[in-house]
Amino acid sequence: MRIALWIDCLAASLAVAAAFSPSFVAHKNGAAMTQVASRRPLLHRPLAPRPSGSRASSSRLDMMFDQLSSALTEVAQNFGGKQRMTENSIQPALKSVRRALLDADVNLDVATALIDGVKRRSLGQEVTKGVTAEQQFVKAMYDELLDMMGGDAAASNGMMGGAPSLQSPTATLAYNEGSDPTVILLAGLQGAGKTTAAGKLALYLKEREVDSDAIEGMSEEERSQTLASRMPKRNRKVLLAAADVYRPAAIEQLEILGKSIDVEVFSMGSDADPADIAKEAVAKAKAEGFDTVVVDTAGRQVVDEELMEELRRVKKTVEPDETLLVVDAMTGQAAASLTASFDSAVGITGALLTKLDGDSRGGAAVSIRGVSGKPIKFVGVGEKTADLEPFFPDRMASRILGMGDVVSLVEKASMEVSDADAAKMQEKMAKAEFDFDDFMQQSKMVASMGSMAGVAKMLPGMGNMIDNSQIAQVEKRIKRSEAMICSMTKKERANPELLLTDRSARSRLTRITKGSGLAFEDGLTFMSEFQKMRTMISRMSKQAGFGGGPEAAGEAELAPALAGGGGNRNARRAAKKKGKKGGGRGGGMGFGAR
Repeated sequence: MRIALWIDCLAASLAVAAAFSPSFVAHKNGAAMTQVASRRPLLHRPLAPRPSGSRASSSRLDMMFDQLSSALTEVAQNFGGKQRMTENSIQPALKSVRRALLDADVNLDVATALIDGVKRRSLGQEVTKGVTAEQQFVKAMYDELLDMMGGDAAASNGMMGGAPSLQSPTATLAYNEGSDPTVILLAGLQGAGKTTAAGKLALYLKEREVDSDAIEGMSEEERSQTLASRMPKRNRKVLLAAADVYRPAAIEQLEILGKSIDVEVFSMGSDADPADIAKEAVAKAKAEGFDTVVVDTAGRQVVDEELMEELRRVKKTVEPDETLLVVDAMTGQAAASLTASFDSAVGITGALLTKLDGDSRGGAAVSIRGVSGKPIKFVGVGEKTADLEPFFPDRMASRILGMGDVVSLVEKASMEVSDADAAKMQEKMAKAEFDFDDFMQQSKMVASMGSMAGVAKMLPGMGNMIDNSQIAQVEKRIKRSEAMICSMTKKERANPELLLTDRSARSRLTRITKGSGLAFEDGLTFMSEFQKMRTMISRMSKQAGFGGGPEAAGEAELAPALAGGGGNRNARRAAKKKGKKGGGRGGGMGFGAR
């Protein structure tokens, strides 16, 4: 709950910062919708609002699934106020969904099966009381997507992937309890990112893999209330084996990756046989107590018999517990047929999907299991070695439908925010004491979690509210704000009232803007943004049931403080009257002081 409140705080600051962008057209209840929607079942969650002007697909964040998500959202919003779903009423929507799936490069057979499944779930269904036909239609799409990607729609209990649930990754990696190490063989075409994926997987197994055996004894309630980042970790001792002897500098690349994550790399040079390298790596792991060996193999430009024969030799030599096919998400539905080809020729246990952060279509994620029958076990979501995540079908379905992914965002935040910091933030939110130090801390946390666009994408509805140009403006404003905060004294950072309502506010802000190399008007804008943010955070705290004191320096109180810079006659008169009551010129007038 504490981390969730921090997420609400983040949503508020992002919404307010974006609202000051000239081209921003905000939904009036956008931030409140984000806070409430993240805790609602799917049938009661509002659809993401469409941006005005041009088509949504061209104006929203250019990130994974945007094209598919935009099209599906538009179909649902144009569904109409139907009371009963008949074949005639849903046929236009199904036709549009089919077109959207094919346009997103989803495999034809998979798209047909998905449409048939949605049709089966929707036909003859009465619209549930309290929800709209479009929301019920989205629920049918969500359930079918979930089943198609390896999840269990029946276990979701009508909840979105963004809400806490007992849904787990499609599959976990094998782990040998005995003396023999677990061997994981990575295969794939050249350029798919096998070597980088080997480093990412090694780091994940070393630091972040949840111990599935340890959590089996936990009750369902405990599991549902415990974030993955707080669950017991397996902390494997990993050895990387460099068996790609053909690509120039492949061994050096793996050694550099291993050094950066403090994982040992075993190699025998580029003249050794890949099967011998894998065999000696396993022998070294047994002798030195490594419990997992990750073998990086060579790839080819195309699938050929020579590649398959080499993989079969390596596999026969070390008998791996897992054979993962590394697939480039940018290849679209071709990734699914590639997975099927490798499975029939070599035999694989699952897929690792790379470059998912750069794929705006998302057809590979939807198609792989439907065509090959093999699960996606991991997805690469960035360039850093820590940017590897287990594949959660429910969360992916939620992202595809434009509903965000609050659980993943909360888990990312929990890795950056300690329980003590979250408790402190909760207390400040309840008392409406959010200050400039908190603002700086939050900005640094967001930066450590990834790009602003990536964080915004995980907030329900936020991806539709802000486009690329607005994200750039938000990031620029945040940098300016940080520059001004760095020019403040410690006392000013901890006590925003000195810059909002105090009689010395104008002179202080003049000094701060000059020190940060900005105009005085930039300082006024930041003060207004900051105050709106505090007000929104305070309201969210109250909605969450934590009560709290009066909102410090509310917007009505801030208006007189800004009067000196804005020229509002009524505001100046109100400020003057308030100053007289306080005894002394400028008392409480802040920027209005003469």
